[in-house]
Amino acid sequence: MKAVQLHQPGGPEALIYGEVPTPVPSDTQALVRAHAIGIGMPDVLVRTGRYAWMPPLPAVIGIEMSGVVEAVGRAVTAVKPGDAVWLSAREAEHRGGCYAEYAVLEADRLYKLPPGTDLDAAAALSNYQVAYHLLHSTGIAVAGRSMLVRAAAGGVGSALIQLARAAGLSVIGLVGSPAKVRFVLDQGATAAIDRRADDVRARVLAATQGRGVDLIIDPVGGKNFADNFPLLARLGQVLLYGYLDGWPPDLMAAMRANFAASPAVRLFTMHTFDDQPALRAAATHTLLRLLASGAIRPHIHDRLPLAEARRAHALFESGQVIGKLLLKPSPGSRA
Repeated sequence: MKAVQLHQPGGPEALIYGEVPTPVPSDTQALVRAHAIGIGMPDVLVRTGRYAWMPPLPAVIGIEMSGVVEAVGRAVTAVKPGDAVWLSAREAEHRGGCYAEYAVLEADRLYKLPPGTDLDAAAALSNYQVAYHLLHSTGIAVAGRSMLVRAAAGGVGSALIQLARAAGLSVIGLVGSPAKVRFVLDQGATAAIDRRADDVRARVLAATQGRGVDLIIDPVGGKNFADNFPLLARLGQVLLYGYLDGWPPDLMAAMRANFAASPAVRLFTMHTFDDQPALRAAATHTLLRLLASGAIRPHIHDRLPLAEARRAHALFESGQVIGKLLLKPSPGSRA
């Protein structure tokens, strides 16, 4: 089969597209033929060698795909050939295996898709898993609260907007272009701010009647992380779920400078649930119902051939992607 491997960390050029053996399912596994493969920040972190849970190299990278069951082991009863499924490497031993025409997984760790599910949309579910747990597993999704989402036009950002609005929160999206402002408003944000053109603090205060926001969800971190605190209402909280610009320096000093508001910071990672598959499964089945009903609507920025994984990673890192970027295997591929 065709697949994308990583032999050593590097830029997009480190991704090697070529032939590898098609995996053979064990007695308890299923072989899935890929329909669409999601691209996300964990893939970039693996490619650049910065992921704390790196798979052993060389490895086929990628953490999610939607597809159809091609074959099953003799002890499998959970799925059958022809079933449409979503496969997540969060259910596997290592984070990888999905940038390929085929992947294998324990059959009882696959998620069967409801009839009629758009398989391209299903390939965006990893973003919604993160967003769901950020909102619900932390207990912050309380109706009536206000929330600011940084990087709101990305895959997780747009998922946060949709799920937060469904939970009764008002959402301000912080983005970096007029096109992204329009996008996050279309996703259901009650307000949108262009960080490159607007006075962010003035716009946040105007949108919240001078209170500030109750919650800020930030995947960026870095040296400007302290800019979050003046945007918070009293007893407000910042959730840091990524560190695209590095770990924030002098975190306690920044909080102390805003002591009067009694701010809080929570760190978040999906790896908190690595040993709790039942919690992941419960959240994912909720998301599958929301997807089937149309309550969540993943936006697909573009679909590129699996052979163009290098170009896809360069595009992903360019900051131009709005919503989800997908890879597609060659039409008609067979084991």
